[in-house]
Amino acid sequence: MIKHLLSGGDLDADTATEILDTAAEMASVAGREIKKLPALRGRTVVNLFYEDSTRTRISFEAAAKRLSADVINFSAKGSSVTKGESLKDTALTLQAMGADAVVVRHPASGAPHRLANWVDGSVVNAGDGTHEHPTQALLDAYTMRARLGRLAGLSVAVVGDVLHSRVARSNVLLLSTLGAKVTLVGPPTLIPMDIAAALAPGTDVSYDLDSVLPNVDVVMMLRVQRERMNDSYFPSAREYARRYGLDGPRMRRLPAHAIVMHPGPMNRGMEITPEVADSPRSTIVEQVANGVSVRMAVLYLLLGGNNR
Repeated sequence: MIKHLLSGGDLDADTATEILDTAAEMASVAGREIKKLPALRGRTVVNLFYEDSTRTRISFEAAAKRLSADVINFSAKGSSVTKGESLKDTALTLQAMGADAVVVRHPASGAPHRLANWVDGSVVNAGDGTHEHPTQALLDAYTMRARLGRLAGLSVAVVGDVLHSRVARSNVLLLSTLGAKVTLVGPPTLIPMDIAAALAPGTDVSYDLDSVLPNVDVVMMLRVQRERMNDSYFPSAREYARRYGLDGPRMRRLPAHAIVMHPGPMNRGMEITPEVADSPRSTIVEQVANGVSVRMAVLYLLLGGNNR
């Protein structure tokens, strides 16, 4: 097992499969009356979040606590960061406190990679800038496998704001490693030139959602990250929804077995309509639940299930 999880590209097929298989075992804990395992008793996990987050931070906290780890939640707001403390100095402070693992979310792409050079414990990337979010890709892959029974050979459309999406990058890397075929779909302004070839040879790009839908097993809608947009990437929200939003009629163009995914939070009515988000085809709530199991597996294998 690797020491850090910084990128979807860090995982080969065997390691990724080991995480998914371990997550399946961890999922059984959720059905118990006492949802606890002693696997990481005496270990300390720090959630180091420089950006606002609900799902990811709570998911990692729940995962660590279910494994009996001690959890320290660090938020940049109200900390010495607001006084100008650098990431390195914060890392050295955590190191002095004996952190065994640091789960970090940071607005700067590459910050977790720098952090891994400054601490002795494991570093897990919980999202860095517009770069990557590997545990989200793992829980997405876990959800696909649970719903469809396999990953190899699946056709997956990742739709929307690819330019600003760390979820898209990690999913392309991981799903390609696991044998799925990924097609990036969106307006030309939101799909970086040559990104498909740079991430994984064989990844396709399409600017026409309607032509892609009848041939996919999974359609993953991405949130339009308007908070990261300084320019006008499309004429209007209404025009974006008309061209690239997933509504009822478009959902009915999918094959009967196909599923709909979204990493959340959703812009309901823009990239996805309530009819689709709340339909039986949607796995959005499952993804949240599966996220705890997958992050339990990651923390267990990094801290307790290896020979370190």
